[in-house]
Amino acid sequence: MNPDGLAYSRDYAATMRDVILPFLAARRADATVQGAGGKPIHACRWDADDPRGTVVVVHGFTENAEKFSEVIHSFLQNRWSVVAYDQRGHGYSWRADGLDDMSLTHVDRFQDYVEDLEAVCEQVLKPMPKPWVVFAHSMGGAVTSRFLELHDGVFQRAALCAPMIAANCGGVPFFVTKLLCRVNRIAGRGKRRVFISKPYAGPEDFPTSCATSRERFDWYDALKAATPEYHNNGPTYQWLLEELTISQKLLAPGAAERVAIPVRIWTAEDDNQVLPQAQEVFVKRLRQGERRLVKGAKHEIYRSADEVLFPWWHEVLVFLAEA
Repeated sequence: MNPDGLAYSRDYAATMRDVILPFLAARRADATVQGAGGKPIHACRWDADDPRGTVVVVHGFTENAEKFSEVIHSFLQNRWSVVAYDQRGHGYSWRADGLDDMSLTHVDRFQDYVEDLEAVCEQVLKPMPKPWVVFAHSMGGAVTSRFLELHDGVFQRAALCAPMIAANCGGVPFFVTKLLCRVNRIAGRGKRRVFISKPYAGPEDFPTSCATSRERFDWYDALKAATPEYHNNGPTYQWLLEELTISQKLLAPGAAERVAIPVRIWTAEDDNQVLPQAQEVFVKRLRQGERRLVKGAKHEIYRSADEVLFPWWHEVLVFLAEA
């Protein structure tokens, strides 16, 4: 274990199995939150010894709270109590009816994600020790950013890992992608899989993944393969349309300017999932925004090789501790 409570790659699987997961299990309390529209959202909390405050972990697209076990352990070791949850359509939270298979990721309104975070704060975070801070990845960064634009005074700091201010649509013009999604929604195919996506078909491919640590990739890949609830891998047309819409709202005039707290964005050098240009536009309009480049990282910076992960993660901890 490194000084910040992360596992060394050389012993990764054994450390997760013998140290980190038992430690988390002993401190974990599960809850069901009534999210937007009264839908059940699966949430968890972990209490740190002599806590300095509480961090909320907001996962990304096709992810779940369990995927962040290593960094949750680090937060606890650094005296942060933790709240994490599965966003709707992910993990053990509510999924929309009428989907073709469990690997589809769907949302009716992106605002539902934001209202689910509101519910988690009200129903789980409220009795937890302050200050409250938030760590969010990718789509979770978009959810958190919109939450911050709408709610002042809840969190004292926000650490955003490769946030999805705008997704990378592979060079297809924004208006073309949006038109395609709208046509399919009007045709009754809003809950259908986007044509460039395929159903989950078992173990995934490390070289084309968003991770640079083979050990971290292998650990979660095995967990995902063994857990049907974690098989999320592709969006519906409605999800993609909502993603495009939230990008416009995040970057609307006056929106980012409402965020008063310090926000730091970390951009992965080799990110092919989200657009760094949108992150730069967003962060420049924040009152206390900063963006840093993480060299040698792909989109999932928190699943980087040790030499990239350890110094970056220490930066995250120092930044949040300043709350």
